[in-house]
Amino acid sequence: MDRNPHSALAQTWTFFRQWLKNPRGVAAISPSSQQLARQMMSELPRGARRVIELGGGTGVFTRALLEHGIAPADLLVLELNEELHQHLQRHFPQVHVACADARDLARVAIAHGFHGETPADAIVSGLGLLSMPRQTQRDILGSAFDCLQPQGRFVQFTYGPANPVAREVIEELGLNARRGSFTWWNVPPATVYVYSRRVSRAIKPRSMR
Repeated sequence: MDRNPHSALAQTWTFFRQWLKNPRGVAAISPSSQQLARQMMSELPRGARRVIELGGGTGVFTRALLEHGIAPADLLVLELNEELHQHLQRHFPQVHVACADARDLARVAIAHGFHGETPADAIVSGLGLLSMPRQTQRDILGSAFDCLQPQGRFVQFTYGPANPVAREVIEELGLNARRGSFTWWNVPPATVYVYSRRVSRAIKPRSMR
């Protein structure tokens, strides 16, 4: 994994080019900062081994997860943008990388062995949930928790201080939402949120659509 300045500049340009093509689909104008990546990693459950990443982008969180100790074979990354998907495949050839919509996570997870008896310990998300319709949020989070073990965590960042997931979605899925750390050193500044199941109200598995 190349960490030289030229590689970082190339990643920034790759990300910015995709933002120019689709500013609503790509939530930021530059990749996430290393500080934000560290804050996201700090919210992983202790001893987390299997992780799913949503919205891999240029691989800032992917690289951080590998450096955190997640084995490539135990990491599944979804990226809907085809150019960014190809970028991830080139730079992380041993990681499971899928070009797919996060709403289809359950199907993708089954195909890559991250479902059923081998669920993920955590999901790290770089998706722009704040700008998504409520039903899309519900579909993504519902599918995500179908792939998590009972004590698993969904770790999300958002721009600004507000919870990016609608209160109605949190209540419908029976989740707890906890605000984590905030960093000014991201463009734009970002806040980390952590979602988990309520112990007293476990989510029933949804039938596959």
